[in-house]
Amino acid sequence: MGDGFRIKRVETLIREEIGKMILTGVIKDPRISNLVSVSDVESSRDLKYSKVYISGFESDKSLNKTVEALNHARGFIQMNLAKRLKTRNTPILTFYPDSSIKDGIEMIKKIEDLNT
Repeated sequence: MGDGFRIKRVETLIREEIGKMILTGVIKDPRISNLVSVSDVESSRDLKYSKVYISGFESDKSLNKTVEALNHARGFIQMNLAKRLKTRNTPILTFYPDSSIKDGIEMIKKIEDLNT
């Protein structure tokens, strides 16, 4: 149980710290919109790798550009993350688009349309 709890705690820290970097403009890339958020982080059991899912209310094309820019800035993000995390190694990050928020909103609209 302790190992799973530790992984979840690190995943939460990664999500919060990357979210702060995006929101405060620490990552200075015009392709990265501050209207996106980190929806989920999945780390390997040894915490060497983390998949970071990015979601937002943007078009798929815009979200993909943001994810591309984040993957491009991966080294910079990992360096900043290493300063904040109290772990021996900083996970290697890979960013992925997550359209679940947008999909959920579309589903709610469809349900509302059926009810009217």
